[in-house]
Amino acid sequence: MEPLLRAEHVTICYNGKPVVHDVSFDLQEGEILGIVGESGSGKSTILRAAMGLLGHAGMVTEGDIYYKGQNVVDMPQEKLRKLLGPEMGMVFQDCKAALCPIRTVGDQIFESMSEHGRISRKDCDRRAAEIMQKIGLADVKRIMDSYPFELSGGMNQRVGICIAMMQHPSLLLADEPTSALDVTVQKQVVEELKLMRDEYRTAMIVVTHNIGVVKVLADQVLVLQNGKVMDYGPAERVLKHSGNAYTKKLMDSVLCLKREKRPLQA
Repeated sequence: MEPLLRAEHVTICYNGKPVVHDVSFDLQEGEILGIVGESGSGKSTILRAAMGLLGHAGMVTEGDIYYKGQNVVDMPQEKLRKLLGPEMGMVFQDCKAALCPIRTVGDQIFESMSEHGRISRKDCDRRAAEIMQKIGLADVKRIMDSYPFELSGGMNQRVGICIAMMQHPSLLLADEPTSALDVTVQKQVVEELKLMRDEYRTAMIVVTHNIGVVKVLADQVLVLQNGKVMDYGPAERVLKHSGNAYTKKLMDSVLCLKREKRPLQA
């Protein structure tokens, strides 16, 4: 089966300096790939390359990234823009910062939808309400009428998921979607991402430092160190039975709290 997304020997440079070296992976429809590694390992850079968001300083200098058989690396910007939204969605690490602070959530959702086709405000609001209710945002009208600074971090993160999922994309790229949230909200966001996959068969790449998130979400895991692939394969093997020394060290660094067992007092 042709992969939905395929990276072939990708090397990415910023200002001529390589930061990602010879990275390859496949992603099938409905599959979740977790990318893990320490800060500066190139995790987010891979997502930006797939979305064409490397900026003027960044460039894919070797290899190719194929989406449904189309090479997005060499794709003209106008053609790529038509894919971003309807085909490929993005959940940013800090969705509040990614939203405009002086426009309401509802206005921004409508603007993003209008960029890719004709839709009435009524239909847009209805579709947004359906997704918001699925991901645990009950007071939809208040949220749609609110500015980002009037919402909590968890609400803004859900708004980001809603915007990314509005057009039911085949691929969702999530850059540290739980890093700015408390533990309770982290669990809710992870469950919501799983729901989106189950509901729409959306494939996902989730970049995270949180190994717990990867254990819950990922079917496949890619481990990076200094931009190089240390390990890649099924989540069960990589997380529990890896033969790679760096992967073992990374797994051993995960904090595990155990409750002390004490004898019951009479």
